[in-house]
Amino acid sequence: MKVIDSHAHILDRAYLDELAKFMGMTVSTTEAGQTLLRKGNATVAWYRDEFFSLDDRIAKMDREGVDVRILSLSSPSIYDWPAHEQPRLARYVNDQTANACNYSPSRFQGLATLPLGDTAAALSELDRSMDELGMVGVAIGSNFGGKPLNHPDLEPIWAAINRRRIPVVEHPMMPLGAEHMDEFELPLRVGFVYDTTTAVTRLIYAGVFERYPEFPFIIAHTGGALLTLLERLDNGYRLFPDCRKFISRLPSEYAQELYYDTCSFYGPALEMAKSIVGADHLLWGADDPFIGASPSYMDKLTWAQEEKAVVMGQNAVRLFGLAE
Repeated sequence: MKVIDSHAHILDRAYLDELAKFMGMTVSTTEAGQTLLRKGNATVAWYRDEFFSLDDRIAKMDREGVDVRILSLSSPSIYDWPAHEQPRLARYVNDQTANACNYSPSRFQGLATLPLGDTAAALSELDRSMDELGMVGVAIGSNFGGKPLNHPDLEPIWAAINRRRIPVVEHPMMPLGAEHMDEFELPLRVGFVYDTTTAVTRLIYAGVFERYPEFPFIIAHTGGALLTLLERLDNGYRLFPDCRKFISRLPSEYAQELYYDTCSFYGPALEMAKSIVGADHLLWGADDPFIGASPSYMDKLTWAQEEKAVVMGQNAVRLFGLAE
């Protein structure tokens, strides 16, 4: 069975150093060897030194039976920088991602980061990443600098992605107003779920998937809370004109056409997701290296082997155009 991790991250020390300096974060190391980049009482990013070693990551893949990881930049991405700085950062991150993929082409594939604050630069970097660097898709945050993904500035980008049928993988960003989540790492633990859910709900109601139905859109963490809210969203469509303004079908119908990774890691949630969207709309993920789950968490599910094979690798092969 081919095992492909659709939710894995690229780490670059120089980028993280610049991020910490730009955001004015404190840097500390825990007894467990984690380096925490913190703003106030919240961790914004973190790492262990071994995360930077591609050889260590490949050795872990060998131990756990993971064939390929699809690498993307994690939160907070590049969107907090001014628009004029984002193209430089996007090029740097994408070059480093491509370098990792070139280091071991059979084990790593990459997703492009786009400078969404500058639409023209984002379109240019999209073409460069796909045509020159060989990326297999795009990674996008749940908001960009606080702007929602249905913002008019993104319309040309969605059109270009749709025209080329490029897979897009969503990853949550810190939500606006997270300052009150000032304890227990709530921005990462709960804020991420909120922002993913809100972002995809906006995309559905705003008609982005109705206007641009040709590209796969893959949602992190098994969709956040989206799948639990579908009847509520459908009731919004039935009750309120604003919820029907840009779409012609129930929100649940669009949601069933999207894709979801398995990074909730929670059996009941995965069972629910399969019952709603089917195995052919789920992609296995480990959230490596931060969670770094092994494929064994799927063993607890009493799914048919054929369904597991589809989720563990076949969907990723199909959507990202990977070699069998």
